[in-house]
Amino acid sequence: MKSTTKRLISSVILKEGLNYLEKDPINNFNKLLNWSSKIIVRPEHKQKLEALTKMWNDPNSTGHRIIKRFFDELHPNIRRKFLTNYMLNSGILGAPIREKLKKKHDCNIPWAILMDPTSACNLNCTGCWAAEYSKTTSLSYEELDRIIREGKELGIYMYIYSGGEPLMRKDDLIQLAKVHDDCMFLSFTNGTLIDEDFAMELQNVGNFGLAISVEGFEEETDARRGEGTYQKVLEAMDILKEYGIVFGFSTCYHSKNTETIISKEYIDFLAEKGCLFGWYFTYVPIGKDAVVDLLVSPEQRAYMYHKMREIRSQTSMFLLDFWNDGEYVNGCIAGGRNYLHINSNGDVEPCAFIHYANTNIKETSLLEALKSPLFREYRKHQPFNENQLRPCPMLDNPDILKEMVNQSNAYSTQLIDKESVEELTDKCQEAAAAWAVTADEIWYK
Repeated sequence: MKSTTKRLISSVILKEGLNYLEKDPINNFNKLLNWSSKIIVRPEHKQKLEALTKMWNDPNSTGHRIIKRFFDELHPNIRRKFLTNYMLNSGILGAPIREKLKKKHDCNIPWAILMDPTSACNLNCTGCWAAEYSKTTSLSYEELDRIIREGKELGIYMYIYSGGEPLMRKDDLIQLAKVHDDCMFLSFTNGTLIDEDFAMELQNVGNFGLAISVEGFEEETDARRGEGTYQKVLEAMDILKEYGIVFGFSTCYHSKNTETIISKEYIDFLAEKGCLFGWYFTYVPIGKDAVVDLLVSPEQRAYMYHKMREIRSQTSMFLLDFWNDGEYVNGCIAGGRNYLHINSNGDVEPCAFIHYANTNIKETSLLEALKSPLFREYRKHQPFNENQLRPCPMLDNPDILKEMVNQSNAYSTQLIDKESVEELTDKCQEAAAAWAVTADEIWYK
């Protein structure tokens, strides 16, 4: 009752603030920040609000440029839902619920859930981890709906889709966004199924954004994703920008494209196309036939680390490197610490790149899955290294991953190509040892 009352009061305050904000977004943003300070009580949230206020008041900062684009380029309904669902429900009101339940149940409660509506895909990209799953599995609408309902009871209001190609189920995903109007949704997508009708639906629901996969410019993207894919991606971005949809890019960097995908030319081009954020993932050798040569060298990963910090000060996008930004989140975020992954077969995995599990969501509740042996092993071992530039239990600390999987008796979730944890970690040992030398030089210096 106390939580519900607080939510209602906060929603009323925010609604009034948003109504005022829409009259003159740029000039009234400071007043919204002041109103927000009245409903924020947690110290960490106050710190973030102070940082946001500082960024906004510095017109030369990246944060100021991002916020200005947020108001200039997004449709009003998108802005409203993002502020209400992402900032308030997920970021502020959901946090104390999650913290309380973590203590009560002695387990991780994530900020976000990543799940695969389907394993089917209209492309066949080289090195895609989803290619190791069966192409015929899927989570039903009812199962997706149940996961979200159980998640909200745990204070989780952020839901992300991967696959396969999630937009092969776009009618179901739009319906889920309508039903769960208090949540924020994001889908990874190859971008080839986006048209004006879908953009209009995204605009109407307001709480659904996209992360479009792109591997560089035309040559790099089509080499991995198939001829003609790049041009379809650009067409999709043009449509989304026209309709004021929140979207960004997702790029996998590997030994063949590292310098291209972090170049100022690449970043500026995607910002101009309308991307508000960019998520970087490094290539991971999942599957017995994985191409190990695509793993980045220590020099390339170090280049990404330094270049990312340089480019962030120059861009108008929020950029994130999931392997090199461990210092900002105290290491690995998987295992339910900040997120988990539910594949299209229902297996509840600690990470999208760690294909081992103890439980299946079709047979258990979300809370019970978070208490499973493998997730408890993650909770016990995190962070996996005091050097937070070596956050990953697979690429950076493979012996720890092997220990956790064996200790928990987890099974392989790859339906096509079951790979033992020994086979997987053996492929990572050399790269992990080489990166350890470079990472320690950067971290301790």
